Amino acid sequence: MSSFMTILTLAVMGLVAIVLIRGLFNMMKGGDANRSNKLMQLRVLLQAIAIALIMLTLWLTGGGRS
Repeated sequence: MSSFMTILTLAVMGLVAIVLIRGLFNMMKGGDANRSNKLMQLRVLLQAIAIALIMLTLWLTGGGRS
């Protein structure tokens, strides 16, 4: 179970990085401000999910304690 949670957490963290990079490129090229705002909102949502998954994984595994 903890392996699944770890993989899922890493996948969500990867999605956060992808959305962040897309948002930065959109801002650099002077793209639509509404699109940049939507990407920022999506990034914040994905970060919240990633933090929740990290906390859940730590809780399920005992936080690294033996």
